[in-house]
Amino acid sequence: MNESPLQTARYEYQPKTPDVLRDNVMIRVGEPTESIADRQEIQRAFPNTYGSPLVYFEKSAIKIDYPQINVGVILSGGQAPGGHNVIAGLFDSLKKLNSNNRLYGFLGGPGGLIEHQYKELTANIIDAYRNTGGFDIIGSGRTKLETEEQFESGLRICEKLNIKAIVIIGGDDSNTNACILAEYYMQKGSDVQIIGCPKTIDGDLKNEMIETSFGFDTACKVYSELIGNIQRDAGSARKYWHFIRLMGRSASHITLECSLLCQPNITIVSEEVEAKNFTLNDIVEDIAVVIAKRADAGLNFGTILIPEGLLEFISAIKKLIAELNDLLADNNEILNLNTNDQKYDFITKILSEENKKTFFSLPKAIALQLSLDRDSHGNVQVSLIETEKLLIEMVGKRLEQMKSEGKYKGKFSSVNHFFGYEGRCASPSNFDADYCYSLGVTASLLVVAGKTGYMASIKNLTAHASKWLAGGVPITMMFNMEKKSGKLKPVIQKALVNLDGEPFKFLQTNRELWASAEDTFVYPGAIQYFGPSEVCDKPTRTLLLESR
Repeated sequence: MNESPLQTARYEYQPKTPDVLRDNVMIRVGEPTESIADRQEIQRAFPNTYGSPLVYFEKSAIKIDYPQINVGVILSGGQAPGGHNVIAGLFDSLKKLNSNNRLYGFLGGPGGLIEHQYKELTANIIDAYRNTGGFDIIGSGRTKLETEEQFESGLRICEKLNIKAIVIIGGDDSNTNACILAEYYMQKGSDVQIIGCPKTIDGDLKNEMIETSFGFDTACKVYSELIGNIQRDAGSARKYWHFIRLMGRSASHITLECSLLCQPNITIVSEEVEAKNFTLNDIVEDIAVVIAKRADAGLNFGTILIPEGLLEFISAIKKLIAELNDLLADNNEILNLNTNDQKYDFITKILSEENKKTFFSLPKAIALQLSLDRDSHGNVQVSLIETEKLLIEMVGKRLEQMKSEGKYKGKFSSVNHFFGYEGRCASPSNFDADYCYSLGVTASLLVVAGKTGYMASIKNLTAHASKWLAGGVPITMMFNMEKKSGKLKPVIQKALVNLDGEPFKFLQTNRELWASAEDTFVYPGAIQYFGPSEVCDKPTRTLLLESR
């Protein structure tokens, strides 16, 4: 395989780690925990893992001789930069704790555990993937762990391979499944432990113990480079409005971070839309007004950032989606329909009158996209909904009206973009390479400490990596009850953009200037891997503003 000089340099990069993880460690146990909401329901669902204490790792002068163990690892869900380094950190630490320890990778995600597809991960394999993007070392998948048959199948392969712990690297849904699995094995009297690691480029897996999920930093830097390039082109051509949709199904963290890095003319934040009860027409009007004001100044160009989950935060559309979710969960008949026209007609017959009006108000293509099959967790597949094209169509019509009213004198030409896969498998930034490696080491220490139903936690992330703090948080601490596929289920509560937080306040303070001025675009450029630490290793603007 031919390799670029960059690939070679990334293989050789040595991740920086917290001082506390470098030598001998001891565990400090904190106070018992409670779930973030719905405490009685969560405790009933997780009687064995609920209420576990926070744990912290500290330096120790005592070296412990740990017995030999075998550990399994799973990559679950969508890709995120740095996953390979979690596995590398896990492997290196296990070998450091006991050179006879063995690590098995289950292939293709949770399905590999159920179907007994695996391979042992050796030093030769691990070394080929250090500091690289993607999940191709063992592959990933979206199989949901939810049935007793699946749990028992996983237990059988663990017994066969003498695996004492499984580390599941995934997002909120994957870590929810990890906790369900941990609870089941405890109920069965099995000693197989389950440890999670926080992964998602969307950035919505965060709380007081999980300051950020891995991959968010790298993905935002990749998208921001592309946005910066587009802004340079917009300022050069001076004739196009670029509508840019960014990943983020349940929260607008990526859109906000990219806005802080690039300073586009318009940034839509879904959480603000919901808080202010904006309609789709309100959003269109706000965009049209900015475009008209810039046209008055001779600036018929600009950039607009749009979170991909926007439609789910508009009240009327949110109600429509909720009803569609229930209808699709209960009506298998629609799955047997062959054409989109048949599906459209079927849905219009069974919708409530209120939601039928919303359904008919949308372009047919968008209405159908809202009605597409759900993912394995019952969620709308928002990455398939072309919100940027919907806004272009509606803004264009509004500007034509404004022109007839004498309120718009410019020329509206648009270009649409969706940035998704471009950021999921990039070579991790130094921050993500360091963070992920430390998460892997922390996961190994939670394993040898005998913990289960925990997620690895690294804190103090705005400090130098040597000053980071490591520990574990019980997954049940992050739970609340949410409706999934028509039923209330325990899930990790998603972290939305905090409208009272410093990152959003910074956007608010500068929004008017960025909308109207000509020279406020920022061109962040490619991810910097080599150079001064203050350039290469700095975390996201979001983390820096939150730490004020």
